[in-house]
Amino acid sequence: MLVLSRKKNESIVINDDITIVVVEIRGDKVRLGIEAPKEVPVHRREVFEAIHRNEPVVGEKAVTESENPGTADQV
Repeated sequence: MLVLSRKKNESIVINDDITIVVVEIRGDKVRLGIEAPKEVPVHRREVFEAIHRNEPVVGEKAVTESENPGTADQV
């Protein structure tokens, strides 16, 4: 695992097309902004695991493949 230190408004780039920005740091929480191509699914871990167990995710709006191909449940 690569571990990086970043401050507010600093970012990292993955594979030339994914950018992760530290948007806010408040106490023990960090808010991240993620820019990725539409075809790259981006999920919180608990959403990802629920999707792979085929379970509904409470509090998440399910996006069907027909509504937005390749981006179901992107958060």
